[in-house]
Amino acid sequence: MNYLSGENLSKTFNDRWLFKDISLGISQGEKLGLVGENGTGKTTLLKILTGELASDSGLVSVRDGIKIGYLTQQPVVSGELTVKEIIFNEKNVIASVVKEYEDCIHHPETSSERMQAALEKMEEFNAWDYDAKVQEITSKLGVVDLDQKFAQLSGGQRKRIFMAQMLLTEPDLIIMDEPTNHLDLEAIEWLENYLSSQQITLIMVTHDRYFLDAVATEIIELDRGKIFRYKGKYAYFLEKKAEREEILKIEVTKAKSLLKKELEWMRRQPRARGTKAKYRIEAFYEIKEVASQNLKKDKLALDIQEARQGGKILELHNVSKSYGEKILVDNFSYVFKKKDRIGVVGKNGIGKSTFLNLLTGKINPDKGERIPGVTTKIGYFTQEAENLNLGNRLIEEVKDIAEYITLSDGTTISASKFLDQFLFPPEKQYTYIDKLSGGERKRLQLLKILITNPNFLILDEPTNDFDIDTLNVLEDFLDKFSGCLILVSHDRYFMDHLVDQLFVFEGDGKILPFNGNYSDYRSIGEEDEVPNPSVSKQTVKEEKLEKKKPSFKEKKEYEELQKAIDLLEEEKRKIANELTNTSNDHNQLIKMGERLEAVNLEIDMKTLRWLELTDLIES
Repeated sequence: MNYLSGENLSKTFNDRWLFKDISLGISQGEKLGLVGENGTGKTTLLKILTGELASDSGLVSVRDGIKIGYLTQQPVVSGELTVKEIIFNEKNVIASVVKEYEDCIHHPETSSERMQAALEKMEEFNAWDYDAKVQEITSKLGVVDLDQKFAQLSGGQRKRIFMAQMLLTEPDLIIMDEPTNHLDLEAIEWLENYLSSQQITLIMVTHDRYFLDAVATEIIELDRGKIFRYKGKYAYFLEKKAEREEILKIEVTKAKSLLKKELEWMRRQPRARGTKAKYRIEAFYEIKEVASQNLKKDKLALDIQEARQGGKILELHNVSKSYGEKILVDNFSYVFKKKDRIGVVGKNGIGKSTFLNLLTGKINPDKGERIPGVTTKIGYFTQEAENLNLGNRLIEEVKDIAEYITLSDGTTISASKFLDQFLFPPEKQYTYIDKLSGGERKRLQLLKILITNPNFLILDEPTNDFDIDTLNVLEDFLDKFSGCLILVSHDRYFMDHLVDQLFVFEGDGKILPFNGNYSDYRSIGEEDEVPNPSVSKQTVKEEKLEKKKPSFKEKKEYEELQKAIDLLEEEKRKIANELTNTSNDHNQLIKMGERLEAVNLEIDMKTLRWLELTDLIES
């Protein structure tokens, strides 16, 4: 059953086509993930499908009786409304039915007719378990104080409230724009299970690759103004996208070659052509359209020179921090080492940002000591673009720090060229910062941090507002970054690929160090049933935490060792064959014998390490 369809939709922005004559249909039970680079028009398309924005051409039709729930990136209502008034607004029919039923119960003078009508409505909307559903959704999304005013809430709290409001209306079709932004990891995992396990129909824009893979059954790509649909998971999409782009390159190359011949023919026919030639004229323009496609894609380039890092980096000794009665960090100690790659995880509001501010020295501990190394240079990427002067132009903002930037190979480039590498072309560099989009501001914020040449990077939710292609570039850069890295992110894929240990915030200021990435940590949370009732689940969890888990680097090393040993064995066989068939050249025989001995020694060493890792990984 088709719920919604858009036919021949087109939209321009600043005299540029975002998309033209695209069509899209959503049927019952389909879960579609909409992907594409920043600026391709994904959010615009969602707004057109919901009726919030008119298209320049085309038609959107919704099946009669279908209720749509739409979650925007930045929901806005009157600041005087309470959380309760927002969640249970007039759009929530079920809430109104429950409210009417409860009103009838609490007023004995209610007529039997009104009571009967209320009972029938409760049956019609299956509203008997509504209270339990409200409790589940609000608690899992961290919506606690229903009497709080909207104006008092943070951006993340507002997003979670509108998520709860949308889910509680029980829409037939859910449309969501970046649903995982501002949710903590626990809430994301709950939402992931909620959306994937129920008979829900949805279309969403998200950069969270784990979430996309777990929830979406089809991927829709918006690329160069066209829609491409892939009936499979995210990995299948990547494979087929690569195939499609390779075919497109071949088609454009052929069209350019053919266009030259057809152009000569067109020039030789200056006067009116006969009827027989019309098909060829039409074909010429079709070939021209294919040949004129620009296959070049601008790609973010991250390249900086890191400041030299000394032996002493940063030490925390018995650090504590509280606000009133709330303890956020309690007696925490850690000595940071070179190439530490640490993820920080825990619920929203549990103290992660406070901890980062302690690390950077923005705030001082109530107790304990923070001792930075002399050569330690911290780059701190925050959730809010607080280090930007909105009254500056882009080029002014960068030149205030440096006219020239040194790259990793020692060469220098101008501030303008560096902005260009960050996808701010020359014509954009004189734009005022307050005119930039959220994603552009985040990109500029990252640029400002990197040109200071930090050797200790602290990134607080860096994945918000970046598309998947940009995240891949950032991921590659951080993977090669040789300094210390502290990462707070709700993007589990991003964290899994970059960190090999965690600081787990458990509440009441307790921070638990854990060796491994986020998936390793989650795997220990799935405890087997404890056979001895006297042993608590917490005890079992602590025991499992004490067991060393293989890190991402160790898993990678294990895979590379297997390949290296195979190559060495092959080399050993070749040397043995050459020794058998070689001439009586004494010097050559000595060299080959020495090499054979070295290969054997290397095989033995790598095999021992491989066995160690095998025990660790398979235990």
